[in-house]
Amino acid sequence: MKKIASFTVNHLVLMPGVYVSRRDADPATGVVVTTFDLRLTAPNREPVMNTAECHTIEHLGATFLRNHAAWKSRVIYFGPMGCRTGFYLVVFGDVTSEEILPLVRELFTFVRDFEGGEADIPGAKPSECGNYLDQNLGMAKWLAARYLERDLSENPHLSYE
Repeated sequence: MKKIASFTVNHLVLMPGVYVSRRDADPATGVVVTTFDLRLTAPNREPVMNTAECHTIEHLGATFLRNHAAWKSRVIYFGPMGCRTGFYLVVFGDVTSEEILPLVRELFTFVRDFEGGEADIPGAKPSECGNYLDQNLGMAKWLAARYLERDLSENPHLSYE
């Protein structure tokens, strides 16, 4: 089998940042979809996110994005990578890392500044989620703050090269 594109990126040197992972066009309609790699930890060099904080960021992030005035109709998916070093954000359109960066900053600012407790996390009730107890709001907020301050501030990594 042919190796998929994300497995051709050298994860030994990959830094946290915002990257275009792939662009795909529907052959029937020509509609373009862009997948972003929102990398929060340096793969194989920093600890990965635990599932609880990853789950909390997913709930907060998906809720934020699907309610965003300018982007809600363009967001297809937001969710964690299996390796737990970041998230995928999939949007309609041919979008660059530079163009999506303001939205990513807004998203992680929302997570960092979220008010309330774990009971207030959107979708974190037994009737709404298959693993509602697996949440860690404090660590999600810490990771969001670190991503904003360390990785998305002055010179963020926006290209795999």
